[in-house]
Amino acid sequence: MPTAPQTTDELYEALQANQRRPYGRTRTVTAEELVDAAERFEETLPLVRALLELQEAYTYGSEPRKSPVVFARLLTLFDEQPDAFDENLRHLVFWRFKWVAAALRALPEIPLTSLRQWLTEMRERYEKAGLGLQPYYGQAYRLAAHVGEDEALAFELWAGRRRTRLSDCEACEIGERALYHLAAGDDERALGTWEPVLAGKESCQEEPARSIAHALLPLLRAGHTDRARELHLAGYRGCRRNPSMPGEVGRHLEFCALTGNEARGLELLAENRNLFDEVDSPLELLDFLTGVEVLLRRVEQLGHGELPAAGFPGRTWTVGGLRVEVHGRADDLAARFDARNGTTAHTERRGTRLDRAPLLEALELTLRTRHLDEVAPAAPVVAPAARTAPDLPEPLPELIARARALDERGHPDARACWTELRTRVTARGYMHPDEPAVGPLARLRADLLADEASRLGERDDFTGAAALYEEAAGLYDDAGTPAHAALARAHALLATAEIPPRPSAPAGSGTTPQGPADGADDTPAEVAALTAAHAAMVRLHAESSGLAPYQEARLLRLRATALGLRLQASGSDGHVAAVLDEIGLLHDFATRHDVPGQIAGALILRASTFAISGHLPAAVAETDALLDRLNAHGPAWHLPRALGLRARLRLGAQDAEGAHADLGEALRLAADWPADAVDTARLHGDLAEACLRLGRPDEALRHLTRSAELNLRRGDRFDAYCAYSNAATLSLDLGRVEDCIALLDSLLAEPDVAAGEPNDRLVAQLRLTRARALRAGEDLKAATAEFLALAAESAGWDDDPGSHAVIAAETAVLLAEADEFGRAREAADQALAAHARDPRHEALSNCLRELARLQARQQGADGLAGALAFLADAGRVADGARTAGYEAHGRSLDSALAYEYGRVHAYADAYEEALAALEKALALLGEPGPDSDRAGEWAECVRFAAAMEGIYLERPAPALARLDAAVSRLTALGHTDETEPLTSLADRLRDEE
Repeated sequence: MPTAPQTTDELYEALQANQRRPYGRTRTVTAEELVDAAERFEETLPLVRALLELQEAYTYGSEPRKSPVVFARLLTLFDEQPDAFDENLRHLVFWRFKWVAAALRALPEIPLTSLRQWLTEMRERYEKAGLGLQPYYGQAYRLAAHVGEDEALAFELWAGRRRTRLSDCEACEIGERALYHLAAGDDERALGTWEPVLAGKESCQEEPARSIAHALLPLLRAGHTDRARELHLAGYRGCRRNPSMPGEVGRHLEFCALTGNEARGLELLAENRNLFDEVDSPLELLDFLTGVEVLLRRVEQLGHGELPAAGFPGRTWTVGGLRVEVHGRADDLAARFDARNGTTAHTERRGTRLDRAPLLEALELTLRTRHLDEVAPAAPVVAPAARTAPDLPEPLPELIARARALDERGHPDARACWTELRTRVTARGYMHPDEPAVGPLARLRADLLADEASRLGERDDFTGAAALYEEAAGLYDDAGTPAHAALARAHALLATAEIPPRPSAPAGSGTTPQGPADGADDTPAEVAALTAAHAAMVRLHAESSGLAPYQEARLLRLRATALGLRLQASGSDGHVAAVLDEIGLLHDFATRHDVPGQIAGALILRASTFAISGHLPAAVAETDALLDRLNAHGPAWHLPRALGLRARLRLGAQDAEGAHADLGEALRLAADWPADAVDTARLHGDLAEACLRLGRPDEALRHLTRSAELNLRRGDRFDAYCAYSNAATLSLDLGRVEDCIALLDSLLAEPDVAAGEPNDRLVAQLRLTRARALRAGEDLKAATAEFLALAAESAGWDDDPGSHAVIAAETAVLLAEADEFGRAREAADQALAAHARDPRHEALSNCLRELARLQARQQGADGLAGALAFLADAGRVADGARTAGYEAHGRSLDSALAYEYGRVHAYADAYEEALAALEKALALLGEPGPDSDRAGEWAECVRFAAAMEGIYLERPAPALARLDAAVSRLTALGHTDETEPLTSLADRLRDEE
């Protein structure tokens, strides 16, 4: 705390500010400082309020040893100065007797007699104050359940009593009753008791998160796997990293361990590593550590004891090492509680949890399914595990010969050979074969470098690829193979031309990052680089002799590729002929010398060139011819890519059904080849687009996540995160809010994402989608915090003010929903300033109208001036859109604005002004036609205007005439669904006449 409060008003403001902080060390330390400050005032009340805040911080910050000490001071003040306690403070004092009872139970060093003495003290004080004893019996039952003796009697004495004002909330008491039935082995009755809480009908600060954690396994045992999955996602978010709910976190870890989600369990454990250090409650720590041990034991049983694991601070841990440590500490805690209580309840309960067998072999919990093999850092997987790797010859000379022969043909299995050779060559004690057919070690090292460079190029690491190709060329020269050196240098030339970095992307657009609006400034440099690279390749080709046919064909392919990339960058029709000429040279040469792979390559390039230049019929014809040739002559591994190309052409021609069929067949054929060789990740991504166009969003979601997984396996993290970003957005659009949040939480926890390494705007897009999901999930506090952080960061995006405009506008709406209209106005002004630099007409108009609606609804006539100011801003945005020729994708900005003027005036009881605004909206909309998609909007304006006229202005006759005419018009046009609200209002008006 920078400076101590000097007045009681400053102290109360500081207390309120501290209460808005999350529980944890920061809030607790501040509360301690505020108690010190309160002690300097003569009045008692400031100290009472400060002590209450400090006890709350200790209780929910998992520091049970300190909570009773603070309460003792409060109780002394209460006894000595009762007049300082009003009715509310008196209620809090009696309520917190329960907090102290819970704190003492959580400390094994407190004798059982002391716990019972405290309950006696509680009972006596309640009786003296004339308070009902149900809360006392509730604490007596909890002690009995904790000790493991006489639970049934204690339960009946509590559960059969009428609730009082000091009883725990309905949600908490439901949770306790359900736990009693669960402990008795009655899953069905426990789940029935829990239902109001699990369904969200009863809730509090700790519920339903606490009950969900305990209900997960009973739900699985009862066969409710889908509901268990949904509640796991929602419930975990309610308790993660919370030092007052470590036991619940432990039960989510246990749930992961028993459903085949061990990798997710380790991920969640890492996310909650703070609990190892911050939880000072022995009872909560025992519950947490037992859940941790269930997870670690399961991972170790599966043979992954050497995986890294997050654990106690001060050292690094493996799964096996942490399990041993956790086992010792948890056993000790259970023994201490049993020794204090004189029973074996805690040891037995812990043993029951540890001995549970998995309930399901596999339950897909999130959109990002992970396996234990993927937890440890490892080299990218070249091919999907489902494909059987080719048999590799044992003798080294044969393996080298096979790798080179496959490479000459462009066969995908060459990659596996090079991978095996790289392992052997880099092993300690490698001896190179002294055989003429193998050649010197320098050539083999060059081969391996060229293969590695090719992989880097596929991941768009052109700088690394160019450097490795140049190094390979030098080694080929040393080995006396100039033709190979020439080909490597040609590859280096193309990679160098592609080096210009990919610029950052707008985060607010909601689309996969591709580059800022002004990214076209890089085009001339890119075109010039590719032109120069092509010219250098032509010279290199002319100067090279002794090229084998496959090498010369490959060099011609590189030349054509350079010009194809130039056409793609420039979009100039003037570049088309040069590309087609080069492709013709390649095709003729490959046909003359019978190089099948390059014949197919030439046809693919030709079809792609026609597609890029906008000649879709020619592109389709070329692709059809290509597929005919591949089916007749091969090579078969080109079929998936060719089908993928035709599918993209069909998507461009709005033939989603045909594209879907092609991509399905492409994926079936791709299963025979390594995933990166046939770009299976892209096939899944394209199939997701086809599914969306066909109205199959769930299928699209599966293909997006599969595309992301494959990109991750081959090390292309940027494209993987883009695919996951699109999957998160789609899941949010589908209403799968918890799926969306769980996916994004997993991605944002990745070390490279947390550091902003893949792309800072991509990371911002992930966070923005998460903030929108939090808002959709009604976690407005967390959503607002994230939006505020993003708005502050995006304010510095000078290259992308439009995204800042969108983010700041959405932030303003969230602030308005929290009734913080002053801050909302400031955020809206930031959005308008950014919009002036890079317009976002529709997004700004929508948000400004919503801000006006919220202020008028919340403040009525008092908020009218502020609401009208927002609408005036929206009017200027609409004027700007009209001037710019912008057409809204949704409602017309002008008619929507007029409608909002009507609604805002209605909230302020200015009904004549509201009616006039609605008449304007109707005039702007015009009457609907038979195919009008505005019929619903028009009908709503009519209904609203009639309500103003007939109900609020008490002019039913013109209102009814308006309604009857509208119903007749809509019925004649076939818009019968839109007539129902109008006829309902008309019936009401006639009934009131």
